[in-house]
Amino acid sequence: MVLGALVYVHVPRFTIHDSPFTVLLGAHTSTNGGVSSSLPRAAAIGATAMQIFTKTPNQWREPAIGAEERQAFVEGVRGSKLVATNAHDSYLINLASPDPVLWTRSLISFTSELRRCEALQLNALVSHPGNFMDDRASGIARNAAAITLALEAVPGDTRLLMEMTAGSGTSIGSTFEEMALLIGALPAALQPRVGVCVDTAHLFAAGYDLANAYDDVWLRFGDVLGFERLGMLHLNDSKVPLGSHRDRHELIGEGAIGAGAFRRIMTDPRLAGLPKVIETPKGDDPDASDRRMLALLRRFARG
Repeated sequence: MVLGALVYVHVPRFTIHDSPFTVLLGAHTSTNGGVSSSLPRAAAIGATAMQIFTKTPNQWREPAIGAEERQAFVEGVRGSKLVATNAHDSYLINLASPDPVLWTRSLISFTSELRRCEALQLNALVSHPGNFMDDRASGIARNAAAITLALEAVPGDTRLLMEMTAGSGTSIGSTFEEMALLIGALPAALQPRVGVCVDTAHLFAAGYDLANAYDDVWLRFGDVLGFERLGMLHLNDSKVPLGSHRDRHELIGEGAIGAGAFRRIMTDPRLAGLPKVIETPKGDDPDASDRRMLALLRRFARG
């Protein structure tokens, strides 16, 4: 479908409260039992932001959101303290694949993810750029082509946030420059609907030293991508060292990044209005672990 003269202007679904210090903070929350089951779990950890899967992430099955399920979730969010809600797409999707069967299957799944997000009135869908397998430039082009088709097929207010990766194997999106290249390959009319999600563990593993060169990292981000592109943060410490190119999450302050960088993030005015979601290890008691991590981050935010 050709967009012609249509210009898409993205307006976020969430509105920052009038309070000079509203912290949009939460966790990736289980939907075991249905998407609405995530709401009491979010309330149990005091979340004002939440990330969910809208389907089982390691299956190709693409369930639709029924009218009752949609109503229960949307009304539940309205009656909660949640301000920002987003989903993460399936682990199976690879929009950069050179395999036409996998690429097509991924496109169908990705488009279905967007439709479920729109049905649930989620603010954003987070997606990994995928693995090119053959040639990096060709992989970026395939990814951009698939994103274009999906966004044209599913117009709406859900923003697509491409997640920075750790850079392992043939994965795309481990540098600011590469992410800018991917977004720049999209039609101009669609680009305002696409942003970036920064995962601190991925960024560190990719070689961006948040622990010792915090200001330099964000200066580079601003120069290459611009803060208007930054849609949310995944706050995770790293089990692995700087530049390891491995995705291994650790509890906040207990990994190679350390507490100092997270203290800076929680008091950085450039990041103050962004949803921040933890994906740290859950342990034997997920709620208790999440509450402990979120309490620590809230203490950091108070300075």
